[in-house]
Amino acid sequence: MHRPPRATGIGSLPGTDAGAAHRLAFDELPDLPFLPELPARGVGADMIGRGTALLVDMYAEVQPSGWRLTERPGRDARRAGSFLRQDLDVLEENAQEFTQTLKIQAVGPWTLASTLELRHGDRMLSDLGAVRDLAESLTEGLKLYLAEAKQRAPQADKILLQLDEPALPGVLRGTVPTASGFGRLRAVEVSVARETLAGLLQAVHDAGAEAAVHCCAPGVPIELLREAGADYVSFDATAITTEIAADEQLGAAIEAGVGLMLGVVPSVDPARAPGVNQLLDKVLSLTRLGFSAAELAGAVTITPTCGLAGATPPWARQALILAHRTADALADKAS
Repeated sequence: MHRPPRATGIGSLPGTDAGAAHRLAFDELPDLPFLPELPARGVGADMIGRGTALLVDMYAEVQPSGWRLTERPGRDARRAGSFLRQDLDVLEENAQEFTQTLKIQAVGPWTLASTLELRHGDRMLSDLGAVRDLAESLTEGLKLYLAEAKQRAPQADKILLQLDEPALPGVLRGTVPTASGFGRLRAVEVSVARETLAGLLQAVHDAGAEAAVHCCAPGVPIELLREAGADYVSFDATAITTEIAADEQLGAAIEAGVGLMLGVVPSVDPARAPGVNQLLDKVLSLTRLGFSAAELAGAVTITPTCGLAGATPPWARQALILAHRTADALADKAS
């Protein structure tokens, strides 16, 4: 794999001004800007709402318990689709001359299935047949989304699609709650989870794009994501344990040419802002795997630990600046 981008953001930002958010992403992250997501705009701008807007021949509306499948699109579905189109419109305004790699994001099938409810109220995750249908619908929608992004940023070198899968560790452990909240859904076998993701990631590759999978929850299944075909694995590096099994998965990913998007910058306002050297030390702790600073620089992209929707606007900007500066410091260390 080629040298990864030095720094990027996860996807979400605070506020409701799409134009300002796009300018921030492109100004502070010239190496790998991203299409900002602004959940503060309300229903339909959230991760799950945006995911439902990508589905083909499947529709959802917000019920008191959350997003639920419906027979036909209603107000919430139209609102989610409108937000997605607005963001692509702003992208087109800002990316006409952009020639680097552009990152766009979408919720992954397992997190969507863990949240979205069937028409009778159970989570889709309770029915693996329904999950397969959902994954197929999402795959078709993501093909269209990638084609639209390429059209809006016509000179972009390539598109990198990031799938957000914060629920995946819980899916594998069997800790996702039922819709009632009184029980837990049965764990999904690793082979089933891997196969579903592999089919979607292959479609992304067939569309000429690269693929990343982001998970900011503890217990990121790095080996599964590598085997499923992810070009990048994005995670909260401060939550990764130093257990032998975790280190082995990280080492195997680097050796296989999978890029690591390391979340080291706090995603919410810290009591005391870390300095670049502190953040660099977190990255260089991976030298325990036997890789040099130069080898890490050839495998690592620096990011915040998760999305920045919960940060204040000043910290969101500072977090992206710190990610970029830490990446520069790593490159200097490697030279």
